[in-house]
Amino acid sequence: MQNKTSSPLPRLVPRKTQSHKGDYGRVLIVGGSRGMAGAPALAGKAALRSGAGLVTLAVPRSIQATIAAYEPSTMTLGLGQNEDDTLQKKLSAGIHAAAEKMTAIALGPGLGTDPSTCELVCSLYSTIPLPMIVDADALNAIAQNVELLDSPAGPRILTPHPGEFQRLSRKPCAVDAADRAEQAAMLCRRDPSGQTLVVLKGHETVITDGRQYAVNTTGNPGMATGGTGDCLTGVITALVAQGLTPWEAARLGVHVHGLAGDLAAGELGQTSMIASDLIIFLPAAFQSKTDTSSK
Repeated sequence: MQNKTSSPLPRLVPRKTQSHKGDYGRVLIVGGSRGMAGAPALAGKAALRSGAGLVTLAVPRSIQATIAAYEPSTMTLGLGQNEDDTLQKKLSAGIHAAAEKMTAIALGPGLGTDPSTCELVCSLYSTIPLPMIVDADALNAIAQNVELLDSPAGPRILTPHPGEFQRLSRKPCAVDAADRAEQAAMLCRRDPSGQTLVVLKGHETVITDGRQYAVNTTGNPGMATGGTGDCLTGVITALVAQGLTPWEAARLGVHVHGLAGDLAAGELGQTSMIASDLIIFLPAAFQSKTDTSSK
């Protein structure tokens, strides 16, 4: 049984006057497929709004131009041939080369479920030592190869929604927060190195490292719309890249992400809110009294 944490939310260290973009982390987001270009684009912009110094999106070459046009502050790495719809196993060497220059990596937004893409996910999960935030179709790939959870190559933050969690755990997701925390902790404990965390999303999102857990209280039903999970991936990845531990980044990231959603809903209403609105309110969320990096 694990304990519910009572420690205050972590904060980012105030920025030094003499600093540069390299001081705030280099993020690599691996994702995208034809028809799902928006997922890595949202994750990349959310990472920038969460303070990452440099963000690169590794995507299929066929959608590179589309993604590059979404936010000019991100960089793109087009992989594969122009006719390829997805990232495939044969591209792992290029991703490894890019990862050598990075601080944190996100894997999954919009990847798709092509068998070769699933092979790529399994290879990267078990060989890249960087802190890795794993979401969306990367989780679905791991669900087909759950033994990967036993031996990650480095720190891992898994961010499943209840459906993805059920595929990973082979069990229905509990309703009570404490029960959900214990279920999520069982996934963490598969990793004997203790480097795996789980962020089980939903109402009262649970964050656990297998030894302790926290329950988030921000967020609202208006966030039940496509793309908000991709935004969360970008937020957490940026916080890890800036030097927070995975536990700190997951707790703060979930809180700020939900708070941005609350601020967006307050101005736009829950019904009309979309994921890109949430990114607009990330600055206000970071500047709030509860969690401001500048205090």
